[in-house]
Parts: sequence; structure tokens; C-alpha cells
Amino acid sequence: MDSAKAAHQAFLRTKTFGALDGLRALAILAVVLYHVLEAREGLVGRFYLSVSLFFAISGFLITTLLLRERDTTGTISLKGFYARRSLRIFPLYYAVCALYIVLVFFLEHDVAVRGAFFDNVRYYLTYTSNWFIKLDEGRIIFYFAWSMATEEQFYLMWPFVVRYFKGTWGPVVFMSGLLALGLFAGWGVSSGFLDTRHLWVRILSSISISICMGCLSAYLTHFERPFVWTWKVLGQVWSAPVLVALVTAAVWNHDTPLWLSSLLLTLMVVAMCIRPHHVFAPLVDHKWLRYMGSITYGIYLLHMISLNIVRRVVPHNLALYYVLTIALSMVLATISFRYFEKPFLKLKNRFDWRDQKKPQPAVVPPVANTPANPG
Repeated sequence: MDSAKAAHQAFLRTKTFGALDGLRALAILAVVLYHVLEAREGLVGRFYLSVSLFFAISGFLITTLLLRERDTTGTISLKGFYARRSLRIFPLYYAVCALYIVLVFFLEHDVAVRGAFFDNVRYYLTYTSNWFIKLDEGRIIFYFAWSMATEEQFYLMWPFVVRYFKGTWGPVVFMSGLLALGLFAGWGVSSGFLDTRHLWVRILSSISISICMGCLSAYLTHFERPFVWTWKVLGQVWSAPVLVALVTAAVWNHDTPLWLSSLLLTLMVVAMCIRPHHVFAPLVDHKWLRYMGSITYGIYLLHMISLNIVRRVVPHNLALYYVLTIALSMVLATISFRYFEKPFLKLKNRFDWRDQKKPQPAVVPPVANTPANPG
């Protein structure tokens, strides 16, 4: 019990979870391979689950930061949250959108594909592509923006819930309900019970159960009592390797349902964060993986442009395509981060709650006992 409480205090003091950057790097390597091979079957065909890992990390990390902000300052600054997220996400996203518009206008010769892209631009610009664009209808340019839309909708909604819903249980009940809706929608669409021609069905089916699980897991680790329970299962020496093995098996087995894969990925994230000194730490904490993880946002947005450049200048060789796409994406993402994104990121410091303290109640000085009739 004492070791669990000590681990909880260490967790609360941890400012940076090194494992998360390493996991992001592994996830982006899998995403790029998935797109290079245009895989829909076989083992690589399951690498779309890497996006679920990104979602689980986002849900866990954002919720952890929100809870810590409330503990530190006594509230959650919605203005500060949205300012920080906007400065991190919008500049590069809209710059890449603009780049795609220019490239498609001048270089795309397929009239139907080009027309569909410009019809879809309004959805890309408003982060609603996951509601209005069907990914199974032929070649769709910038289709991977659906995941950005999913995350942005989460960022828009969740801080309000954590701030304004009563106590601890309010947000937990809300997110549990959202998770239930997401599970129901996933089952309904896959079974044919729900028709995706209806907008409300597409909205429900766009709920990321991985984000929901990541959010709920943050409540298990932030508060002492649930942390102690969680530590007994996920904080042991064997926890991380067992979960990595289970995740590998889930990815390998095409019959593994999405909810189970998402749950295992979320538990793996938690295990590596609450016990940072695990057997896979030398891998996920490696400086090169952590660096790649720190620029995965740029890699994700630019990797399809990189892949198309490589395909145009290199003879057909899938292994070479993959290596060069990763290399070019990292170069472009590094340039973007240093010379384009950093000026915006420096502005985030103006909205950082870590420099604030929870307001203390005013101390009223004691009144001296003075005789009613002195003298």
C-alpha cells in the first residue's frame, strides 16, 4: 500500500511522460507503413489501430492535464486551454490544408477526384470530415484528416464537461455514457442495424472509444484510491510486457474486436506512465524515438505529400518507398517545427497554468480584545 501511495505521488510530480513520445513514434511508423503498402489485409492491414493508440494517448494526457490544472489553480481556464490547443494545432493544419489546395489545383488531373476534393474542403476546414466524407468511396485526397476532426471535436467538448459537471463523478458518468454510445454505434454499423446514410449515425459512429477510455483511465491514475487499485494490476514489473504481448496478439488476430484492442492499448499507455522503469523503457525512452514522437504531428500531416514525392522520383520499391517517406517526412516535420510552429508554440507560455497557484482564502487578522470603556 505504501509503495502504491509513493508511486502515486511520483506520478503526480511527473511533468513529462517519456513513454508517450516513444509510443507516438512507433505509432507513426506503423501509420506510414500502412499507407505506403496501401494495406487492407494481413498484419499491416491492422496497423490502422495505431490511430487508436494516438487517441488513447490524447484522452489520457489531456484529461490528466485538466485535472492537474484544477488541483493547482482551483479551476480550469477554458480560454487558456483553447488558446494552447489552437496555437499547437491550427497553424500547421491550415497551412497543410492550403498546401493541398494549391497542389491539387495545379497537379491533380483526375477531374472527379479533383472535384471531390474541392467539395470536401469545407469539411476539412471545419474539422467535420469524419461526419460527411465516406472513406470507402474511391480515392479521397487528404482523407486522413478524419482523425484530426475526431480529436478536435474531443478538445472542443471535454474541457467544458470537466469544468462544469459536478465533482468527480459528473465527467466520469458523462464519458462512460459517451463510451457506451460509441460502442453501440460501432456494433450497429458493423451489424447493419444502423444506416450510415443518416447524419446522426455517422456522428455517433465517429465517437472514438479509445479517446473515451483514455479519459476514464486518467481518473483512475489522478486520484489516490483508484490509483492504488490500478497499481496492483498495471504498476507491477510484469504489467508492461504482458500488455505489450496482449496488444501484439490483438493486432495479429483480425478477429479481435475494436473495443478490446482499444482497451489493451489504453492499459498499455497507463502501465508505461505509472511505472516508467519497465522492461521496454530503453526502447520507448530512446532519444531518437522520443524526438520522432515530439514531431509526429508534422509527420502525420506531411507524410502523404512525402510519399507522393517519393513515388514520383524513385523506381517502384516498397521498402525504399517506406524508408524515404519516413526520412523525408522527418526532414519536413523538423523544418516545420523549428521555423514555422515554434513561434506559435512560444505564445503558449502566456496561457500556461503551471505558473499559477490555487487562490488561498483571505486571512482576517484577529481583533484585539479592547475594553469597551478604556481609561
